[in-house]
Amino acid sequence: MAKLGFDPSIMLKTLVVELAPSGKLAVAVVPVSYQLDFKAFASAVGAKKVTMAAPETAERATGYIVGGISPSGQKKRLPICIDESVLEQPRVLVSGERRGLSVELSPSDLVTVTGAVTAKIAC
Repeated sequence: MAKLGFDPSIMLKTLVVELAPSGKLAVAVVPVSYQLDFKAFASAVGAKKVTMAAPETAERATGYIVGGISPSGQKKRLPICIDESVLEQPRVLVSGERRGLSVELSPSDLVTVTGAVTAKIAC
């Protein structure tokens, strides 16, 4: 996307994370140019520890293929936390439910559509 002239700070990745000790799943949405801060995410969702979910677990829970997981329209509605830096952007790009397809929308619409909370979860 950067090759197409899009600023990486508006391009978001959707990560499926497993919460410990419950084993439940949650979703983190962060800019592609950042990494997920696991400790901050755990704190934001009230877990002791978090790890990345196995790809097959993420695909089964969301109904999407890894690399095309969208924060909206998931097969099983998972709790979602979006990095607060996203709110500083006028528009963002998220996966459009398959690899290679992106959807542009405002951060506030993304929060509304997904029912997400926001917190500082990227580093």
